[in-house]
Amino acid sequence: MLKTATTTPATPHRPPLGIRLVYSLRKEPDYQTMSPADLVKFGETQSRIVNSRLARLITGRPHAGVTIDWQQVPLADRTLRVRVHRPKHAGARNLPLVLHVHGGGYTGTAVQCDWINSHIAARASAVVVSVEHRLMNHETPLAAIVDDGWDVLRYVFQHANEWGIDPSRVALAGESAGSMVAALSALRARDTGLSLRAQVLINPCVDVTSTALDYESATQYADTPTLTRAGIEFFRQLAVPEGTDARALSPRYADLAGLPPALVVIPVLDPVADHGRLYADQLRAAGTAVQVSEYPKAGHAFISLPGLVPQARPARDRIINFLCTQFR
Repeated sequence: MLKTATTTPATPHRPPLGIRLVYSLRKEPDYQTMSPADLVKFGETQSRIVNSRLARLITGRPHAGVTIDWQQVPLADRTLRVRVHRPKHAGARNLPLVLHVHGGGYTGTAVQCDWINSHIAARASAVVVSVEHRLMNHETPLAAIVDDGWDVLRYVFQHANEWGIDPSRVALAGESAGSMVAALSALRARDTGLSLRAQVLINPCVDVTSTALDYESATQYADTPTLTRAGIEFFRQLAVPEGTDARALSPRYADLAGLPPALVVIPVLDPVADHGRLYADQLRAAGTAVQVSEYPKAGHAFISLPGLVPQARPARDRIINFLCTQFR
């Protein structure tokens, strides 16, 4: 198995009781028998749950000092929705930008990240733009989601005055599959001369090649309530259809020189925890300033579950402090 400089704990921990109780009521689908129509229905169901008022008890209430609106981003061949978090009392112009990409891959919505994004907007006095990207399915691979994240970043950057943002203070943030989009967007930004101040990668997945499960954490935490090995493998099948270069979509195999400072947030009880550890080591070896923040009693996607996982709050504070420092 692949190893990293930082090893996983020898004894597996259990997720918090709240997580185990809630997810005991949720039956994970049989991915191998799921039809394309079943997948779409599954994604729609999960989105309805997250958008419900009751879900706020789990996903957290947004910061009261922020406005949250949907906006349209008109691209050359499609229009994407983005969820914009803007501080009410920071002035309308020249604010830092955090371009955020939610996780989920084949499920998920920017709404599930309102808690963390609204707090970033309020406390870092920044505009947070969260991309409502296309969800992966049998017709939409990971490459399409990567294009969504990158194209929105480039559009907002090019229209900085309209959006009231300072193009010299731009950061990327992503969770899970979204962190892969963020990491790949940072690489594209470097290659095209778009300057970034920072990248925040939360429970990142950085490998969709055949080695994606060859990590100690993937064995040690193979069946957690919020992510399983079966779920990761299904993600890979959708992400990289036959004929796709999986290495080109796996940041861990990229040339990582010349990237902005990074904060890598790692919940220990996570099958992809070692993805984050390895990527942090690789960024550091390539000359990037890297901070790593691990949370022993947290599992995958914990930052979007503050009502169930207390460690979401110190993780949020660490992210905000990091961004404030980079935006100075």
